[in-house]
Amino acid sequence: MRIGTCCLVLAILVGPAFQSARAEDKPAHAAKAASEFTNFPGLPTCVKGSVKNGDPTKSGSVILAKVTAGCLIPWHWHTANEQLFMSSGSAKVEMKDASPATLHAAGYLNLPAKGHHQFTCVAACTFFIASDAAFDIHYLDKDGKEISPDEALKSKAKAPMKKEMKDMKGMKM
Repeated sequence: MRIGTCCLVLAILVGPAFQSARAEDKPAHAAKAASEFTNFPGLPTCVKGSVKNGDPTKSGSVILAKVTAGCLIPWHWHTANEQLFMSSGSAKVEMKDASPATLHAAGYLNLPAKGHHQFTCVAACTFFIASDAAFDIHYLDKDGKEISPDEALKSKAKAPMKKEMKDMKGMKM
């Protein structure tokens, strides 16, 4: 009898907490037609994103990113842990104290919180970014000191197209 009473009291006290936790974990679906890609503050204009789950300004989220070929996101770090899931294209990720990683379709990379890295989209990229906290970006200079987004992005403008590529642009193949 004592065990039954304890279980009943426990169910009354803990049950509502489990119900409210489950109510927040609702399935989420983002149709392709509903995907609006926009520029995110503090990121180069060659990066566009669409929030698929969560609110990146307040908590963890999943963002679908589209990045143009040749786009560079200079050395930076995030407060949150970040996971990249490559959908298409290819990218190079350079990380402090680690070997560079090349990502292709179906590639995955885990970037720990506050890990210094830079990202270059080699061929037009589409990938998911899963973050476990609010999204932020802290840019770094060549000495590893934090700098403003304006300072970081103005110095990393896209390089002009190589002469050979310009010459090939008008050719028919």
